[in-house]
Amino acid sequence: MNLTYLRIDLVRQLRDVANLAFVIGLPVVMYVIFGSTFGDGGEMARNGNVQFYVMTSMAIYGASVATTSIAGMAAIELMQGWGRQLGLTPMRPMGYVATKVVVALTVSAAAVAAVFLAGLLTGAEATSAGVWLLSALVAWLGSALFALYGLAIAQSFRSESAVSIASAGLVLFAFLGNLFVPLSGTMLQVARFMPMYGYAGLARWPQLEGTVIGTGPDVPSSQDSFGGLILNVVIWAAVFAGIAAWAVQRGRQRQ
Repeated sequence: MNLTYLRIDLVRQLRDVANLAFVIGLPVVMYVIFGSTFGDGGEMARNGNVQFYVMTSMAIYGASVATTSIAGMAAIELMQGWGRQLGLTPMRPMGYVATKVVVALTVSAAAVAAVFLAGLLTGAEATSAGVWLLSALVAWLGSALFALYGLAIAQSFRSESAVSIASAGLVLFAFLGNLFVPLSGTMLQVARFMPMYGYAGLARWPQLEGTVIGTGPDVPSSQDSFGGLILNVVIWAAVFAGIAAWAVQRGRQRQ
């Protein structure tokens, strides 16, 4: 990576106040809304209370939005001629992609930190500092999966609307991936095959240790295996990387 370009691009992202307000502010607002709705009273869910569960979920969403949008814009920049400009410099395409991933993870770290800070100030509780730290760390690093997703969508559609399409798909993945509202029955079985499910399950693991919270007293909790959640993330990472590689190859053949 070129550290000078990394610094310039990071400063550029930080100057985009509207995007930062969306990426960081939206999950905080959603946490406040969902946390007060589902977490009133401080009910405990294994190693943390319900507010902590909602906080982790909203941090996952905010981090995913950040990495999806920034990775998607990187692909658009390359298609609009920035790749030819970079060809005049010592930076190689993989260095460019690595730089964008670092920038995306930096912004997603800010989103996770903002949501966890809001949770700390509004009643989110866990049994130990380790639960806080591990949940935040997985929510942050796991968002790299959706950097691949953003790249795959942008390379496939090859238009400025690709980022909007990716963002809309992310909302759908979040709902179907058991992120916003606890699912049960057939919907929960479908959710286990969604790309958001494994990532969310791993981020919640320090608190829930694989327990899937039911939707009410008549719906018992179920259990996920750690290996199954890892497998979900690995498979979807391979799928998104494969789609991106195929789309790049297709574009080169057309040129």
